[in-house]
Amino acid sequence: MKVSVCCPSYKRPTVETIEYYPEVKIYVAPEEADEYRKANSGADIVVCDPGVQGNVSRVRNHILKTEWDGGADVVLLLDDDFKGLYYWEAQARVPLPGSQLVEMVRRYTEIAKGAGAFFWGVNCSFDKQFYREYSPFSFLSFVGGPFQCFLRGNECWYDERLPLKEDYDMTLQQINTYRKVLRVNKYYYIARQSEQEGGCATYRNRDRELAQVRLLQKKWGTDIVKFDENRRNHMMKREKKIEDYNPVIRVPIKGI
Repeated sequence: MKVSVCCPSYKRPTVETIEYYPEVKIYVAPEEADEYRKANSGADIVVCDPGVQGNVSRVRNHILKTEWDGGADVVLLLDDDFKGLYYWEAQARVPLPGSQLVEMVRRYTEIAKGAGAFFWGVNCSFDKQFYREYSPFSFLSFVGGPFQCFLRGNECWYDERLPLKEDYDMTLQQINTYRKVLRVNKYYYIARQSEQEGGCATYRNRDRELAQVRLLQKKWGTDIVKFDENRRNHMMKREKKIEDYNPVIRVPIKGI
C-alpha cells in the first residue's frame, strides 16, 4: 500500500508539519518555492502548476490528482500547521509519534475499505468529553481539514467555490455518495487553525466566512447545514454564544 502524506502551504514558508512528519510533501506556488526550500532545509518541496495556489480547494484537488497519477493508493492531507496526533490513555494525553503515522494510516485505511468508505479522519477536538469511549468509530461525523485521508477509487472532489468550508462540504459529499465516512474517535489532532497569517487567512474575513456558510446551506439545505446557535460548557449548561461561523451538519441518515 503506497501512502502519500502531503500538505498544501501558501505564504507560510516555515512549515510546522515537518517537525512531526519530516517526509511530508509540501505543495507550494512556483514563485514561493525557493523561499520554502530555504526555510525548510531538506524538505520535499513540490511546485504546483501556475495559478493553482490561492484557493485551498483547488490546490487540494491538484494534490489528489497528482498523487493518484503517481501511483498512490492512499493520500493523507495534513495542514501546514499540523502539530500531531494524540489519544487519551488512563486520563493522560499520549502522542502518536510521527514515525508511526504511516503504519497507523495503513491500519485504518484497511478498516475504511472494509466498511465501504473512501475517506476517513480523526476526532476534531482534544476535549476528552468528545472521546466517545463506547463508539470507537463514527460513520456520519464531520472530518476536519487538518487530517483528511483519501483512498484510491474516491470520486469526490473539493468544491472550489468553497475555499473556507471545503472540509464540511467534503464530509457531506462523501456521505451523500458512499453513505458513510470513517472517523476514528480514538485519535485527535492539534493544529493552529486561524492563528497565523498566510494560507486561508489571506482571504478569510467575517463577511467571507458568512457567505461561505450561506453557500454551503444553499448547496445542501438548511435542514442539513445549520448555524451553531448554542454553546455549552463542561457542565452542559448553556452559555452565551461566541460568534462562530463553523456550522453544524445534521445528516438525515440513521447511524452513528
